[in-house]
Amino acid sequence: MPERGRVGILISGRGSNMISLVEAMQRGDVPADPVLVLSNVPSAQGLERAAEMGVPTAVVEHRRIKPREAHEREVVRVLQQHRVDLVCLAGYMRLLSPLMVEAFRNRMLNIHPSLLPAFPGLHAQRQALDHGVKLAGCTVHLVDEQCDHGPIVLQAAVPVVAGDTEESLSARILEQEHAIYPEAVRMFFDGKFRVDGRHASVEA
Repeated sequence: MPERGRVGILISGRGSNMISLVEAMQRGDVPADPVLVLSNVPSAQGLERAAEMGVPTAVVEHRRIKPREAHEREVVRVLQQHRVDLVCLAGYMRLLSPLMVEAFRNRMLNIHPSLLPAFPGLHAQRQALDHGVKLAGCTVHLVDEQCDHGPIVLQAAVPVVAGDTEESLSARILEQEHAIYPEAVRMFFDGKFRVDGRHASVEA
């Protein structure tokens, strides 16, 4: 039997998408195991939840290790120590430097609550409502040196309805995030992402 993949998940808060990913792996929906949940924030709620689910946790606090590259070197060291094959950003509120991107080139995923390239950055749902779009959604993409920019792997659309607030739209988008993020991880371990410019595909 081939060895299962090893996934490291980075969080800064409650880790809603982390929980979804761990549950999918523990159910056997994804041929991989969550070997580490790491946070830059010691008080992140997701750390306690991950421990309850039996996943090892670690903290590399960015306020204690400066500059950014020094912090990221330590994050990379811990991930490599756990022999991580794929890194999943799940509400990890740090802009990554080229150092970390290069360490996991085409092996790092992020999920963003918009249909990229529309509305990158913070408060994407509010941006969508302010812009008056009829469709919002979420995107799983490979991470590159720019914010919310790397090649797109999967997307899910969510209609914007009359009376939507940032909270109501965010909740519906989050349901789709929990569906497509585990699917993207499954795709990674079922094959291998082939990147051609802006295009990411999976080769078996």
